[in-house]
Amino acid sequence: MFVPLGQSVTVSDLIEGMVIQSGNDACIVLAEGIAGSEEQFVNLMNQTAAKLGMTNTHFMNCTGLPDESQYMSARDVSRVAMHLIRDYPEFYHLFSATEFTYNNIKQGNRNVLVDKGLADGLKTGHTDAGGFGLCASSKRDGRRIIMTINGTSSMNERAHEGERLLGWAFANFENATLFRHGQVVDHMPVYMGEAAEVALVGTRDIVLTLPHGWQQRSKISVEYASPAIAPVRAGQTLGALVLQNQGLPDIRLDLVAAKSVARLGLVGRAMARLGHGPKPASHS
Repeated sequence: MFVPLGQSVTVSDLIEGMVIQSGNDACIVLAEGIAGSEEQFVNLMNQTAAKLGMTNTHFMNCTGLPDESQYMSARDVSRVAMHLIRDYPEFYHLFSATEFTYNNIKQGNRNVLVDKGLADGLKTGHTDAGGFGLCASSKRDGRRIIMTINGTSSMNERAHEGERLLGWAFANFENATLFRHGQVVDHMPVYMGEAAEVALVGTRDIVLTLPHGWQQRSKISVEYASPAIAPVRAGQTLGALVLQNQGLPDIRLDLVAAKSVARLGLVGRAMARLGHGPKPASHS
C-alpha cells in the first residue's frame, strides 16, 4: 500500500491496505505494532491456528511470502475464512470493497469475483511454487458457501475455476435442518433414576450442507449405551446422532440429557436391584 517510511498511519488504513490491496507493508506494520516484531506476531499466528483446529498449517511470516517451512491446506484457509465471517462481521465488509486509495495511489481488489458481484470476499494469492489461489465466499438465499482453490496457472483460470465451483456448490447442495435446538431426538432409559427415562436433545440446531437428494441415500440413527445410570445432569452427553450418507464420511453429533434425573432413594434402589428396572444394553 506504499506506507511512507518514518510516518504514522492509522490502523483502519492499514487494515484496508492489507485486505483490499494485499499490502505486505501493511501486514508487517500491524504485526510489529501488535506484538513488537514480526517474529513474535508469527508465534501468535501459529498459536491461534492451533486453537482454530488448523492441523495442516505452519506460519513463518505474516505476509504469505514464500518460505519452504511455511504451508497451509485449502481446508485451513477455508477455516480462517469461516472464522473471519462468523466472529468478525464488523470487518468482513472490507473484503467486498473494489478499490482503496492510500498515499494518492489507487489500487483495485484482485478478486475478480467481487468485481463481478459473484462473491463478497475474500482473498487471492500467488507464489511460484503454489500457483494462483483464491478463497472466495458468497451468500445466496440465506446460504453461504466458502470455496478455496490453489495451483491454477493464471489469474484468468483462477477466476474461471472459482466462479464454476461456487456455481456448482450452490446448484448441487442444500442446507438440511435435521433437528432444532432442544428438539427431542430420542428417549433413553434411566437406571436407578426417579424418572424412568430422559429425553435426548441436540446442543444446537443441527443444520448440515448435503447433496440434493440426500434423503434417498442417507441413514440417520441414534447411538447410546443404555440405560443411563442415575444421577443424570442436564446437558450431560449421553449419545450421538449419526448420519451416514453415500460418498461422504459419517457425521456424528452429540446428544445430551434434556433435564436432570436424580437418583432413587434407598427403597427405590432396593426395588431396582430386585429386578424392577431396566437392564443395561446398547442401542442404535
